[in-house]
Amino acid sequence: MVAHARTSSLKIALAALAVTAISGIAPASAEKYASIVVDLQTNQVLHARHADEVRYPASLTKAMTLYMLFDAMKSGEVKLYEKLPVSRHATKQPPSSLRLKVGSTITVKDAIYALVTKSANDVAVVVAERLGGSEKRFATLMTAKARSMGMTKTTFKNASGLPDTQQLSTARDMAVLAERLLEDHADYYGYFANTKFTWGRNTYKNHNRLIGRVEGVDGIKTGYTRASGFNLMASSKRRGRRVVTIMFGGSTSRSRDQHVADLIEAAYKSFEPSKLAPEIRLRTTFSEVQPPIDPNGAAMPMLNGKVFGANAPIIAEGDEGSKAD
Repeated sequence: MVAHARTSSLKIALAALAVTAISGIAPASAEKYASIVVDLQTNQVLHARHADEVRYPASLTKAMTLYMLFDAMKSGEVKLYEKLPVSRHATKQPPSSLRLKVGSTITVKDAIYALVTKSANDVAVVVAERLGGSEKRFATLMTAKARSMGMTKTTFKNASGLPDTQQLSTARDMAVLAERLLEDHADYYGYFANTKFTWGRNTYKNHNRLIGRVEGVDGIKTGYTRASGFNLMASSKRRGRRVVTIMFGGSTSRSRDQHVADLIEAAYKSFEPSKLAPEIRLRTTFSEVQPPIDPNGAAMPMLNGKVFGANAPIIAEGDEGSKAD
């Protein structure tokens, strides 16, 4: 079952952080693949593989950054057309980025679109500094919020998902986040369905290619780093029934997209009338889903938190360009 911890007590969240600081969370394993499929109507986990094993979330992190921003908008702390200042620290973030300039500004609305479509790391820092004063403090607030939701194995160290060996989550925790975005910020969830964003002379397409291609898919977020492989948090709705699907560790964006699409189709197939017992029907349906192609092919060896090896890909962190497709 996806956890539902509704308490908003900061003391409880900080206590959870303190326990983690003492006991620690196990580092991400060499295997990068993990997945979970949840029926939000019944809150039933339809499929899970390595769903509680910690992984690198990559840019799925930005779903939490956006959750925090939506919180601030909902409370009136931040306005949609407020201009957010760009710091030097923000401009130093590696791609994917908008290549913002020091001293320039970006509106909250454009920042949302930039995070959803371009997955811009510089914009994530701009938002973090507006809400937390510094990215480091914002990451602490993100972690506290995650723990208060019941995301017990999630720790954030930055707002973007750029590589950090301590920035960890699980497929189950990310399913909790997706559900909370849908429940707590339904008024803002529509941003995740945006397919393109224009900034200056450039137009960027949403990296979530399942939108418009797989029936019912209307969000949420992709992610990639060399260490994580290709990740995807997807939400779909058919005939009034919503399903959340999470995958970590695809070897390419194409193979990841195909596997998530197959999991979504299996979920809705499992809802169809059948003479089989529900648990047998569920097991049979998902057993027909082919495993992802080379599920750990994108996983690079790590040493002291850095990728090493002569064949390390040159694709940028958070970028889903053609070199990795």
